[in-house]
Amino acid sequence: MSSHCKEVVTIQLGHYSNFVGTHWWNLQDASSSNSPDEVHSDVVFREGQTLGGHVTYTPRLIALDLKGSLQTLRQEGSLYETDKDDNIASTWEGNITMHKETPPTKNPFLQDLDKLDKGEIFADFASQSHPQCSVSVATVNDHLERLQNTYRLEGSVRVWSDFLRIHLHPRTISVIHEFNHDGETQRLEAFGQGEALLQGSVLDELEDRLHFFIEECDHLQGFQVLCDLADGFSGLGSKVTEMLQDSYGGRGILTWGLAPVSHPDSTPMKDLYHMINCALGTVHLARNSSFFCPMTLRGGLGRRPTSPVAFPHLNYNPSLWYHSSAVLALGLDALTASYRLRNNTVPTMWQVAEELTLSGRKVVAAYGAVPFPMMQGSCLPDALSSFADALPWKPLSACPELGDGRCYSQMVTLKGLEGQSLVRSLEPGTQPLSPLHSLSRGDDVLEAYIRSFYPTTTLALQLVSAPSKLTPPFPRICSQSLGVQGLLQSQAPPPGSSAPVVSSLPVLTSLQSSPAIGQWLSDMHRGVSALDICRRSPSFLSQGPEMADYMEALEELRLLARCYRDDSGGVARSSSSEDDD
Repeated sequence: MSSHCKEVVTIQLGHYSNFVGTHWWNLQDASSSNSPDEVHSDVVFREGQTLGGHVTYTPRLIALDLKGSLQTLRQEGSLYETDKDDNIASTWEGNITMHKETPPTKNPFLQDLDKLDKGEIFADFASQSHPQCSVSVATVNDHLERLQNTYRLEGSVRVWSDFLRIHLHPRTISVIHEFNHDGETQRLEAFGQGEALLQGSVLDELEDRLHFFIEECDHLQGFQVLCDLADGFSGLGSKVTEMLQDSYGGRGILTWGLAPVSHPDSTPMKDLYHMINCALGTVHLARNSSFFCPMTLRGGLGRRPTSPVAFPHLNYNPSLWYHSSAVLALGLDALTASYRLRNNTVPTMWQVAEELTLSGRKVVAAYGAVPFPMMQGSCLPDALSSFADALPWKPLSACPELGDGRCYSQMVTLKGLEGQSLVRSLEPGTQPLSPLHSLSRGDDVLEAYIRSFYPTTTLALQLVSAPSKLTPPFPRICSQSLGVQGLLQSQAPPPGSSAPVVSSLPVLTSLQSSPAIGQWLSDMHRGVSALDICRRSPSFLSQGPEMADYMEALEELRLLARCYRDDSGGVARSSSSEDDD
């Protein structure tokens, strides 16, 4: 591990967070298997050894989920095989009756991964070429990529482990047995249920896993927490981040609150729970974190959201968690790049948060152009000039921009223009097509473009050349307008021909602190305050929190929204209000 590496520990809390996290880790694995680039994999990965002395490279990750959420994945993983069961059988002298359940059927992708682990894919390659040839990991990855057309997992993905392509450390997964992932009973649905979980065995196990990963870090910079926002995990996340703040307050705690577009088997009462959980989770997670950023493709976190976010060059199904989590993971890959780079001058997690959360504004909003629309063979000034009237990104936080240039601070990351021209070379005497075309540096081009919309905003920029690598089993959600490298094609594929498999995507993201967040928080407060919780959902309070704590949280939400008043003392007027009766 590099002595200059500033390690990060990741914590994933909840099933949808593990969906997003699985895609995010698959993206990191795909990048680390290529030639080294600006992104330092050791920031989030750790090197270890199996019991047999084999070197492993696994995420520095703790993932919590409920009973029944793993399906084919063993909680302890498969890197560190033991003979525990055989030893028990060999020391018992009486009769033994074995009862085994039929294991869940693995989808084609997981079956191919099993073949890879057993060496069968290597054997296939050797038999097809030469019995003595050696097969590299890159060759196996090429094999899986050629099979990508056969991986249509939309009908077979039930849980996040159905598309996990990497091995996890035995201390990564923690299963909460008090609640069920499936079924109508013992569901983790309310904020108070999650709060009550972080005690006893759950707390002891989490602390033990944290100590394991933290003690081997030389320069821990902090934690990135992915937490479900709409169910009881929001309460658990509030206690987890509170514990992190108490124990590691000098480190960065960047929390991403995640919510799917839709929930299976939802009911009007469950929708009320989701809305209240989101409000309480926002308050508590913002309070305990360096910053809190909600992320969802839902058109809002109330009971009546607008249409899901649409991206011009993606054909994703918003109702499929497998699809929506993939889009959010692409955004998160760029949003988190700034504190995962090799350059020692890049900001740490703490510095990123400090730049964005002045004056108590602990909630930030995310936006993304997924993918960044750039024509093959063009340059960055060409691409940005085509969006002179409106920014190319879409909301990733259910928080639309106000469109009036008001923004307190902003961090913009452009990832993935590897090998593409960031400037336009001009012949002497040639008139530039626009002011952007006259600039000689890519970061100057991007800064000038952003400042044309936000002239007075505190701005931090990051250009990362390496794109997000798409490898199986990333869903094939890219439109036919994109080529292999994720760039726009001047000509669409001929009718009847198959579109190329997109292997990488450029992405543009923005993290913002702006008055728009105050409007969004005010709308959330108004929607929850209008609800007579004692009459409409008394069972929510019966599972905690107390009524006094609930009202205190709503007041804190109101005050949090006031932090985003503009400099003139006015408050952004709400564009809509929730009808909660």
